[in-house]
Amino acid sequence: MQSAVFLALRHGGGRMERGGRRRGSEGEEAEKGRMKRTIIKDWKTRLSYFLQNSSSSTKMKSKKVGKHCTYFRPSPEEAQLWSEAFDELLANKYGLAAFRAFLKSEFCEENIEFWLACEDFKKTKSPQKLTLKAKKIYNDFIEKEAPKEINIDFQTKNMIAQNIQEATHTCFSAAQKRVYSLMENNSYPRFLESEFYQELCKKTPIARAAQGT
Repeated sequence: MQSAVFLALRHGGGRMERGGRRRGSEGEEAEKGRMKRTIIKDWKTRLSYFLQNSSSSTKMKSKKVGKHCTYFRPSPEEAQLWSEAFDELLANKYGLAAFRAFLKSEFCEENIEFWLACEDFKKTKSPQKLTLKAKKIYNDFIEKEAPKEINIDFQTKNMIAQNIQEATHTCFSAAQKRVYSLMENNSYPRFLESEFYQELCKKTPIARAAQGT
């Protein structure tokens, strides 16, 4: 009799344990789902901010010719092109904004901001403006304890400090190459694996159905 009771309790305990595991597993999956939705929502908020800023900047530059720029979410096919090369991502306005939002989430947005500042610097024609921009880039990104200090070696910093005394378009070339390489080899692969990028590459059921017809 005792052994029968023991077996019944053991059997019932096994069911309870399995049920507890299932409920625990379901709870973990639900929590993961909530976290994923929160991450994607946060990404979209940041992306919207960068797109609005980029759009505002473009509008100001294009007022003379009366152009108006609006950026639309890329198709999954367009987003998938970004994985082919880092330059493909940077050349796309929406892709660039998405990458900036990603770097902000990783607390290293100074890298892309420095790279963009260098791109703008190289397009500057006025010698006076070139000197002013060189000093601003140095103060913002290069000097010790700069507000957006980038991770470059001491020798490169010293070389830049000397070069900006008589600014040329190549003042920041070595540093820009270093930062580009850091982003391409470290941040870019992580961006491609991120939830947000994977979401952009997903095809909606309607799009898949249309392709199948």
